[in-house]
Amino acid sequence: MAVPDRASVVVIGAGIVGNSMAYHLARLGWRDIVLLDKGPLPNPGGSTGHASNFIYLTDHSKEMTAFTVDSARQYVEMGVATQSGGLEVARTAARVEELKRRMASSHAWGIDAELISPAEATRLVPYLDANVIRGAFYAPGVLVVDSLRAGTIMRERAQALGALTIAAGVEVTGLDVEHGRIRRVRTDGGDIEADTVVIACGVWSPRIARMAGASIPLTPAVHQMISVGPVPLFADTVGEITFPIIRDMDTNMYERQHGGDLEVGSYAHRPILMDADEIPSIAASALSPTELPFTQDDFSLQMEQALELVPDILGDERVGIRHAINGLLSLTPDGAPILGQTPEVRGLWSVAAVWIKEGPGIGRTVAEWMTTGEPEIDPHGSDVARFYDHQRTDHHIQARAAEGYNKTYGIVHPMEQWASNRDLRLSPMNGRERDLGAVFFETAGWERPYWYESNAPLLAEFGDRVMPREAEWEARWWSPLINAEHLALRERVGIVDLSAFAIFDVTGPGAAAALEHLCVARIDVPVGRVIYTPLLNEAGGIYADLTIMRLGEQHFRVVTGGGMGMRDKQWFVDHLPADGSAQLFDATGAWTTIGVWGPRARDVVQATTAADMGHAAFPFATCRPVDIGGVRTLASRISYVGELGWEIHVPIEQGARAWDTLWDAGQPHGLVPVGIGTYAVTARLEKGYRAHGNELELDFDLVEAGMARPTVKEADFVGRAAYLKQRATPPAAVLCTLTVDDPTSSSGVKRYMLGREPITTPDGKPLVDAKGRRSYATSAGSGPSVGRHLLMSYLPPAQAVVGTRLQAEYFGEQYPVTVAVAGATPLFDPGNERIRS
Repeated sequence: MAVPDRASVVVIGAGIVGNSMAYHLARLGWRDIVLLDKGPLPNPGGSTGHASNFIYLTDHSKEMTAFTVDSARQYVEMGVATQSGGLEVARTAARVEELKRRMASSHAWGIDAELISPAEATRLVPYLDANVIRGAFYAPGVLVVDSLRAGTIMRERAQALGALTIAAGVEVTGLDVEHGRIRRVRTDGGDIEADTVVIACGVWSPRIARMAGASIPLTPAVHQMISVGPVPLFADTVGEITFPIIRDMDTNMYERQHGGDLEVGSYAHRPILMDADEIPSIAASALSPTELPFTQDDFSLQMEQALELVPDILGDERVGIRHAINGLLSLTPDGAPILGQTPEVRGLWSVAAVWIKEGPGIGRTVAEWMTTGEPEIDPHGSDVARFYDHQRTDHHIQARAAEGYNKTYGIVHPMEQWASNRDLRLSPMNGRERDLGAVFFETAGWERPYWYESNAPLLAEFGDRVMPREAEWEARWWSPLINAEHLALRERVGIVDLSAFAIFDVTGPGAAAALEHLCVARIDVPVGRVIYTPLLNEAGGIYADLTIMRLGEQHFRVVTGGGMGMRDKQWFVDHLPADGSAQLFDATGAWTTIGVWGPRARDVVQATTAADMGHAAFPFATCRPVDIGGVRTLASRISYVGELGWEIHVPIEQGARAWDTLWDAGQPHGLVPVGIGTYAVTARLEKGYRAHGNELELDFDLVEAGMARPTVKEADFVGRAAYLKQRATPPAAVLCTLTVDDPTSSSGVKRYMLGREPITTPDGKPLVDAKGRRSYATSAGSGPSVGRHLLMSYLPPAQAVVGTRLQAEYFGEQYPVTVAVAGATPLFDPGNERIRS
């Protein structure tokens, strides 16, 4: 069919995601929307058409839970949802413990759920063999939805607003980009001029993105599913489902009623990945392009395991396999969706790797993002801009997707590390660190020492002050050496590899004005000053926090965390002036960073240089070139650990020499190598320093975070108007530091929270602030210098009072906690004397 020659926005893909995008854009006022799909409607042949369509609301991720809860609300409002309830059953003791974590996440995010016995599970699902399981997680709010009908309703609603033209049976053949912006969609039905294009075509998304020179790093992957029937027990079923869905978590499978049949799906088989270009055409497909021939050998073991759990159905000779497919879905390198404007092409948006359970919620979020830049749900963990170049390679995508596939229902520790595609970004000190027994954790491809086995003698020195952990879960991906290194740094001096920083130089005659417009803190400061500043969106939500060094009148250096470094970079790029008066250069690969902190840090650094490192000559929050062992470095006197010291930025090819020089100078002063476990967790928590993605999100504002400055600069900046309103209004919540009063569990073993646990009243009631947000531990970790396990949490003002006693839920038990700090005053060294000494 012919297509319109112009559109305000073209949405490519008419599955649940594309339909959600078309509707929500129309609802928010967009007109002249064109929705394209090469397949027929209502089922064009993508993953939506063969999805099992059930929705479990709870996820350990706050972001994904928010997307899912909003999607469920929309499905219910459209009248396409059936509340079936759902079980997650445990075959093993380890899974029983994991289900307790699921309960904690449910409580943290406000989801109704309970743990039930095998007998209670079989009362809900009589065909379940109670002898196979040890217990179950029951969520009554689990839904089954009709995603195809939902898509139709959304299209009809957009059409009723006079906003939408639908073009089914139309294939996209090209995307035209001019001067870095999308300009045109080419199709076999004609060309459409458009400045905004949304790629919402699931497994085909990488192929479409490549037409514009952009990257959407996902891979199509097989998920096997069979449907068996007729099931005598279901013979009288009215509608689609009567019994709760079963997730057989330990076998990575699910079983769910579908009318008179039972569907059995598996995430346990070998990863079967394919390229988007290898997906067959509609004409060449027996069923649909995303329903591939079933490979029986991959399902044999899973069939045996399903027979164990539901023998009354699968063991019935009257029940046979009626449908079996290798269905395609999208997998990403980190398991999260891929949302937002692509970094490569302005106006080209990705809404990819989205499952049925998140579709409408993500559609609403991205539509808000496109319209106002202020989505209600914070999508930072799903931002397409998060990826570094190496994470966009086929090698990385396939390695991580293959590794992650069998973890779909897995017991994944919060600190668990990826095993595939490692040793990619290595600091110049990596060889020295390996010799010191470094245990490496990965961030943005960098191998970062989390602790050092060479520090084992410190355990005897500090004894029980290292707060050893008895329980295997908390001791996993952890070592008491972290706390020993912490104490050595606090008492003497430590050296830290900070190579994972992302570093950008912003230069030009318009650099100062451009940064002033983006940053809350004043940027027009004297050369040599270091500025810590948050970045806000227009709604006053916290987008990022970072440091900026002024190196010249027209030269500023931005230093930010590696994890969200590319997202932060894109924020700057998107906001730089169009006249080219300010330019950004990504200098990450040119520099390595070494931190030296502790009471003896000045002694160590001073021994390596003729420069005066004294407090008067080199005050806090300043930076300057310093020659260390014949290497010209840039030393910045700031600290994320609350101690005297410097971040020392070194040309990357000279990093090893600078490290060796500092190492040798430090030996008379007791210098020890210190890992990121101290830098990013224990020392940070003792000082109450906020971390992006933990305390700092779009959900919260600077007043609530205790980061409001005494005054607001006169210069306008992004979010200033909202920030002024926030300052004029009492906060709905206050960020607090809590101490765990007694970590002893009912078994007598001491347990230590890891983060995201619900914080409740002493009698177990949830704490909910005026904005409807529940209190949970945004961060958790040891405080070796204060002798307590520490949590950070946003609390309603009535509870945000020093001395208030509350509880933290952890693995099904309640632990007493006390508010130690309400606001920004550090628990350790509250006067900040050490850092300014």
